[in-house]
Amino acid sequence: MSANDASRASAPSATAQRSHQDHLILAIVGGYAAAFVAFGVVLDGPADVARGLVAILTSRDTLLTDYFGVGGIGGGLTSAGLLTLAVCGVYYLARARMTGAAVACLFLVLGFGLFGKNLLNVWFIAAGVWLYARFRGEPFAQHINTAFFGVALAPVVSEILFSSALTLTVSIPLATVTGVGIGFILAPAAAQLFKAHMGFALYNIGFTAGLVGTLVVALYKSYGFVPDPVFVWTTGNNLLLGSFIGVLFASLAVLGLALDRSAPRRLKELLRASGQAPSDFIALAGLGATLINMGLSGLLATGYILAVGGDLNGPVIGALLSVAGFAAFGKHILNILPIMAGVFLGTLLKPLGAADPSLQLAALFATNLAPIAGHFGWQWGIVAGFIHSSAALTVGGVHGGLNLYNNGFAAGIVASILAPVAFAIREGRQRRADTRAGSPD
Repeated sequence: MSANDASRASAPSATAQRSHQDHLILAIVGGYAAAFVAFGVVLDGPADVARGLVAILTSRDTLLTDYFGVGGIGGGLTSAGLLTLAVCGVYYLARARMTGAAVACLFLVLGFGLFGKNLLNVWFIAAGVWLYARFRGEPFAQHINTAFFGVALAPVVSEILFSSALTLTVSIPLATVTGVGIGFILAPAAAQLFKAHMGFALYNIGFTAGLVGTLVVALYKSYGFVPDPVFVWTTGNNLLLGSFIGVLFASLAVLGLALDRSAPRRLKELLRASGQAPSDFIALAGLGATLINMGLSGLLATGYILAVGGDLNGPVIGALLSVAGFAAFGKHILNILPIMAGVFLGTLLKPLGAADPSLQLAALFATNLAPIAGHFGWQWGIVAGFIHSSAALTVGGVHGGLNLYNNGFAAGIVASILAPVAFAIREGRQRRADTRAGSPD
């Protein structure tokens, strides 16, 4: 057999192996989504869950809207689980590759399905990205992550759709055109804006959505359409929800070890990575090591919330799931810890405590700056977290709370400024060291 014949013979095998892993990953994510549905129905019963789903679908979703407070804990969990199962179906039909980015995206859908994304408002923006792919003559699978990361702006659709200032004959077409239009421009905008932070902010779509959302809000405000602030935040469920989310994260680690007994050794390789995007940990260290990293990262983040006396509710669990999801695409327990420490230090000098809702979320979502700690060292990670603790509190006003990834927007700004400064300082030190080494005593 010639080398070319051997290559052709091995290609189908490699393709089949890849397809098998893609199906396995989809099944794992779908299994966790189904667990959300099952737990929700057991908690509240089918009738209350159904009423909760209706309440969630028809609610305004501006930050900060805890779906546990809108539709009950059962309704919120079921809504998030059903949404994620539906999105998993889209990934399956599109034959999308299940990379670390895809896992991060699906866990973000599951997490934000607890506060802002629902079975109604996400499809408009996803349809816009699909139209963009058609316009480019490219498969939707190539842009599917952008589509479902991009539903960060889904509250824009709900805000217009359920506005009391508009009639249905106006709100429905306006919401449709706005949502589809946002989706159409997200992909090219995200590709360009990635260059600003050079992959040191993992939530690139959050940065992009923040800027797009700012333009949309400015446009509508100029015509007198101003989104009202929303704040729905539930408390008092730490034992129930802590047990649920703790079992979920622990099971990820156990599953990773069951799938690959060599995963602990591969995890060491993963922990040496800086995390600078794109960092596909599944490709780097395998699925088993990635699942262990996801579980450990989720448990570490949960421990932080409990240690500072925080609340476990829809937004916080959503943030915890984002930490775990991006542990497949850039985050690990060593590069997120300095970021969280930096945010905590920032809270000590503020009138707000670490358990304040906005600062709880800042500590968790700021971990998308983990590549700064991974690349430049833990000291820079602390600086990034410290700065982010202030930036995240102030940027929400410009997009009217309609960008669910407010911390992603803030982190994009922080990384775009801090990373070039860190590079310049490091190069300056290296230049002086080289000069000293070449100079006589």
